[in-house]
Amino acid sequence: MLYEQFKARAEGVSAEVFKFATKAEALEHLIVFLRTEGLADTPQATALWAECSFLDGIDRDAVAVNAGLKFGVTRELAAHARFGISQMEWALADTGSLAQNSTAIEQRLVSSLSTIHIALVPTSGILPDMPTLLAKVHPGDCAYLAMITGPSRTADIERVLTIGVHGPERLVIIFVNELSGPPLPTSPRLGEEKTPSPSGGGLGRGKNGNDMGGNK
Repeated sequence: MLYEQFKARAEGVSAEVFKFATKAEALEHLIVFLRTEGLADTPQATALWAECSFLDGIDRDAVAVNAGLKFGVTRELAAHARFGISQMEWALADTGSLAQNSTAIEQRLVSSLSTIHIALVPTSGILPDMPTLLAKVHPGDCAYLAMITGPSRTADIERVLTIGVHGPERLVIIFVNELSGPPLPTSPRLGEEKTPSPSGGGLGRGKNGNDMGGNK
């Protein structure tokens, strides 16, 4: 099963993986996690939640009673947030990687500047591999495709592995069966005209939190 394969691969690169049937169950787990990890309305303890379909139908005022949980994403807030929450559209089972249309800069801010990145993913968005994803994603619909594999890691300094230098120290992935992802657009057939990608498009953050193209 694709979920079990993804979970094994993702945990192999230090990601934390969970799955819930409903958004209500996932939200309850998320709030408990934030409180346990020290959520507070002080610098380096806040949580910043980027706009996503998971929030559709959610009473944001009721959620926002948790001091330190914010919804309006800005560069300043993202730079001082401990938790960044975003929705990733797809997951690749063969590598344990997440993929997201990160054309909106808010998505990149919460997933790269926070200490702990919490990724919400529709279970239906799990795909076998990268070729399956790239065969379906049209550059005209996705100017900035971000790929994330585990928390940020680097061994640039004396070949000593260090976590969290170029991005989040932890990656928490929450799959939700009830959550619907966007339909994958089918790439044009050979000979059909393609819509040019907007200026600055390209691939997003790799597994080390490094930019792989496009504008930050």
